[in-house]
Amino acid sequence: MRGRLIKIAVLIFMVGSLSAATFFISRGTRSIETIAAQVPVSYVEENDPSSLSPPFREFVQFMEQELDSTQNVGAAFTIVHGGEVVFTGTYGVREKGSLKEVDEHTLFRMASVSKGFAGVLASMLEQDGAFSLNDKVVEHYPGFLLKDSVSTAKLSIRNLLSHTSGLVPYAFDNLVEADQDLTTIIERLDEVDISAPPGELYGYQNVMFSMLDPIVRNATGIPYKALLQDKIFNPLGMTDASAGPVYMDRNPNLAYPHVRTKNGYVALQPHEGYYNVLPAAGVNASISDMSKWLIALLGYNPEWMSDTILSNISTPVIYTPLKWQYTRYWKPFRERYYSLGWRIYTYQGRQIVYHGGYIRGYRAEIAFCPSEDVGIAFMQNSPNNLASRCVPTFMDLFLK
Repeated sequence: MRGRLIKIAVLIFMVGSLSAATFFISRGTRSIETIAAQVPVSYVEENDPSSLSPPFREFVQFMEQELDSTQNVGAAFTIVHGGEVVFTGTYGVREKGSLKEVDEHTLFRMASVSKGFAGVLASMLEQDGAFSLNDKVVEHYPGFLLKDSVSTAKLSIRNLLSHTSGLVPYAFDNLVEADQDLTTIIERLDEVDISAPPGELYGYQNVMFSMLDPIVRNATGIPYKALLQDKIFNPLGMTDASAGPVYMDRNPNLAYPHVRTKNGYVALQPHEGYYNVLPAAGVNASISDMSKWLIALLGYNPEWMSDTILSNISTPVIYTPLKWQYTRYWKPFRERYYSLGWRIYTYQGRQIVYHGGYIRGYRAEIAFCPSEDVGIAFMQNSPNNLASRCVPTFMDLFLK
């Protein structure tokens, strides 16, 4: 972090006990950290977020209030605009009952936000000549077989990344959750019912999407996680990011997952669920990483991410008739599509590129608006509906 760090400790004793929450803010070259106990965040005057422009200031106030009122254990968010980080906030602790605060380098699981990294990586490899997104899967995965021979022959890499394989939605997620090896699951895909030919119908998938892993390994000779590191994480300076299980002895700055019970949130041990499908759900990242990722997605690293790649990920492929609960906090809109690992919304006359993710104990959200040159990311280790509300709230405040 640049600039000076100001720490304010507010100790509040209630019924003989002490509880604490953290809210860390960075804006430009200024920063402030407050430790409080379910009370409004305090600020020193010169770092008061009221000096931010109205939409950003109002959003920070919204987040400050909601992080407390929804009783989050730990969370982080970042806003970028005009190629710069406007504001980054971290809140709370990594594990309930501990004093280890969430900071800008604390790792969270990205869950399905990982799919956006896969879409970009696939577009990069196409640009490098490793394969074409229109190549058939059978060309890169010997022995691949679906229930229908026509679908087997026609299925393309683009179909995998846009959820247009034609298979019934969430095929074999039960085997993913049972921690079966991806190769073993793929060998059973000929048992799955087919709803439509490839390219005609949207049906969300984790297994089919993650076939990108063996495909890129066969095409390049390099494991998927190594390609993410070499082509995305390292060039962008995403020094905390990784794919696959996080081991506490190597990186102890990890936000523990939590689940809500009738007695409040309870911490779980870090688990390896869905790490067997790396492209679909295998990325870990800090809020510092996500600010760099957003800036790149908005076109500020053209030597690394070409206009062609940006166009690939932001061009609609298939209409997505999402259920009401997925967009209930957005103002009504009809134009919603899927591209390559990203959802594309036409919202209030602008294109919003978006994705959310959930895995037991974690929520993550990311969205950016190319025409307005703005983006936001949010993650928490104590899932609640704030994750669903933060992006539409931000967009509504900014676009008004």
